[in-house]
Amino acid sequence: MKILIVGGGGREHAIIMKLAESPKATELYCAPGNGGISRYAKCFDVKATDIPGMVELAKQLQPDLVVVAPDDPLVLGMVDAMQAEGFKTFGPKANAAIIEGSKIFSKELMKKYQIPTGAYEVFTDSESAIAYIKNQNSYPTVIKADGLALGKGVILAQNEEEAISAIREMIDDKKFGESSSRIVIEEFLTGPEVSVLSFTDGKTVIPMISSMDHKRALDNDEGLNTGGMGTVAPNPYYTEEIAQECMTKIFQPTIEAMQKEGRPFTGCLYFGLMLTENGAKVIEYNCRFGDPETQVVLPLLDTDLVDIMLAVYDGTLAELLVNWKKENAACVVLASGGYPVKYESGKVISGLDEKGQVSNAFVYHAGTKFEENQFLTAGGRVLGVTATADTLEQALAQAYQSAEQITFDKIHYRHDIGQRALRAKQG
Repeated sequence: MKILIVGGGGREHAIIMKLAESPKATELYCAPGNGGISRYAKCFDVKATDIPGMVELAKQLQPDLVVVAPDDPLVLGMVDAMQAEGFKTFGPKANAAIIEGSKIFSKELMKKYQIPTGAYEVFTDSESAIAYIKNQNSYPTVIKADGLALGKGVILAQNEEEAISAIREMIDDKKFGESSSRIVIEEFLTGPEVSVLSFTDGKTVIPMISSMDHKRALDNDEGLNTGGMGTVAPNPYYTEEIAQECMTKIFQPTIEAMQKEGRPFTGCLYFGLMLTENGAKVIEYNCRFGDPETQVVLPLLDTDLVDIMLAVYDGTLAELLVNWKKENAACVVLASGGYPVKYESGKVISGLDEKGQVSNAFVYHAGTKFEENQFLTAGGRVLGVTATADTLEQALAQAYQSAEQITFDKIHYRHDIGQRALRAKQG
C-alpha cells in the first residue's frame, strides 16, 4: 500500500514510524513533512492547509490511503475533498471536525446529550462577558476562543484583571481573528487531567492507552503554557473503574450524539478529561491525534495501524481486536531556548544517526530540517524522545539517558517529566 500522511510535526512522525512497521505499507509519503520524517517517507512541499494542492498531490501519487493528521485541514474539509476524488481517508469530515473547530458547538452538544462537562456561558460582546465574570466573581475562571487558535486560545484567568484583559484581547482586539469573535467562559474544574485518544468508525469506539501531558514550559509546572513538554502513558490516575465510567458516560454517548446530529465522527477522537470529585468530566475534544500524546501512545500499540485505519474507513472496527503492549512509555520534548515565546532556528543538532535516531529510544522530529547531511532545528519544539519499558521509572530513565545524547545550541527541556505520575503510583 501507498500511504500519504498530511502534516509535518512530531505527531505525524510518530504515525509514520508506526505505519512503517506494517508489512502492508510499501511506500510512505508526507506533506509537508520535516527533516526526521524525510528519513522514513518521501516528503513534498505542500502546506497542510492547502486543500487543492494536497488533492493535486494525491492525484499524482495515487495513494491507497490518505491520513489527515492536523486539526486545521480537518476543520477546513480536507477529508471531504479527498473522498470526493475517491481517495480512502483516515480522519473526520468537516461537519464532524467541528467538535474541535468550535468550542461552542462541543459545549452545546454535551449539554444537549447530558455528557458531563463544566458549566459555561457563551458571549459575543465584551461588555456582557465582563459583567458576567464580575457577577460570578469566582477565580480561576476559564476563557476560551470558540475556534482554532494553535492551542493558545484558552486563558486561565486568576483574577478579575486577567479575565477582563483576556476578554478584551479576544473579542475586541481579535487576537485570534474570527476564532475569538465568540468566546466561552466556563467553570474551572480541578482534579487530575487525563488524555484519552480513541479510534472510532462512527459507531464503535476503541479507547487507546491513557496518557498524561505536561503543558508548562518549566520544571514544577511553572512558566508559560506550551504545546506540551512531555508525556507519559498509561496515566496512573486513570483506573479500570474510571475507564468503564468514561466509556458509558462519555465516550459512547459522544459517538452516538454525533451520529444523531448527522455528523458521524470517524478517525481519532481525543478526549481531554478532568477527574473531579464528582466523576470524570470533558474539558475538551480534539478531532485528531494529540501532540505529544501520540508519541507515547502509538509505541505501545501492538495491532497493525494500517489494519485499524482501514477498519475505521470501512466501518468494521467492531470486528477488529486492538491489542496493546503491557509496558509504560515516556516522552521528553527537547525545545529551542526561549520557546514558547521567542527562539532561534537553524541550530545544528548533534548526536543523531543518519535516520535521525538514537539507541534505545524513538526520536520523533517536530521542528527539524535536513540540509547538507545534517539535522537543523526548525521550530519551538524540536524533538520528542520516547522510551518504552516494563515500568514507568525505567521508561523515564531511558528517555532521559537517550535525550542526553542529543545536543544543540540553547537546548531546553524539563527535568521532571513523569514525576507527578510516579507520586500517584506510590500514593
